[in-house]
This record gives sequence, C-alpha cells and structure tokens, in this order.
Amino acid sequence: MAVLTGSTSSDFAFLREHLGVSDSDLSKQAAALEAAGYVSVTKSGRGRGAVTAYRATRLGRRAYDRHRATLRGLLGE
Repeated sequence: MAVLTGSTSSDFAFLREHLGVSDSDLSKQAAALEAAGYVSVTKSGRGRGAVTAYRATRLGRRAYDRHRATLRGLLGE
C-alpha cells in the first residue's frame, strides 16, 4: 500500500521488482487488497503484451492512513 499510495498507479512488473516478491505472492496479496476494496485493478492488452496496473482506492488510502496513525501512536510519535 505504501507504494500505491505514493503514486497514481503501478504495474505488476514494477511492484514485483520494487517489493522483491514472487509473481504468486504479489498476485495473492493484490487479490486480497482488491477483495477488500483497497486496490483497483486495470488490465490492458492480451498475451505477452498484457499489462496489469494497480491503484489505491480512496478506501484503501484511508485505511493505510489509519494504519500509519495507529503505528505512530504505538511508537509514541
């Protein structure tokens, strides 16, 4: 979520490289975030040229902001 809230959208390859995770791990986490309504997914193209892009939704941004605020509170910041 940190990467997605800092940009308008990010594609699958960028997220995989930036986060250093496997395709299957990223797919599972992205599906969970999409199911929660935190991320929207856009797919374009077909076959090898297909691009999957992810964008944090308003709900996802609010949840992430609340999470960060809670962590700051726990750390006494």
